[in-house]
Amino acid sequence: MRPRVIAVIGTGTPDSETDAAAREVGRLLAAAGCVLITGGLDGVMAAASQGAHEAGGLVIGVVPGSSPEEANAYVRVAIATGIGDARNVILANSAEAFVAVGGAYGTLSEIAFALKRGKRVVSLGSWDVDPAMLRARTPEEAVRLVLG
Repeated sequence: MRPRVIAVIGTGTPDSETDAAAREVGRLLAAAGCVLITGGLDGVMAAASQGAHEAGGLVIGVVPGSSPEEANAYVRVAIATGIGDARNVILANSAEAFVAVGGAYGTLSEIAFALKRGKRVVSLGSWDVDPAMLRARTPEEAVRLVLG
């Protein structure tokens, strides 16, 4: 049986408060036995990756460039796509569900692709664009909702 693959998406710009929430989401997902998949770069992606890595979880990073070396230090499996922002479609197809922590337009596109595919999306201080999205106030609530 395959483990659950859950994406954490959000801004690539580091921010201490948002990163702390993402780190805790990553830690809790790993503790629940999930594989974490992110866009592999900095900010929320690195923070969630750090949390999952430190909890002993497997972290996959789907990076926009053609080199696996662009992935943050906590990514164990780096998938270099060479397709820029179009990698968001790969995330939408690969993850079972999503936690969006903060974020800008890249996060919005990932949310849209995930919702279009009927995937569960939990917002933790992120976009509120569709009634199908679930909203969480804490990392613990976000993980509980995403694992539903």
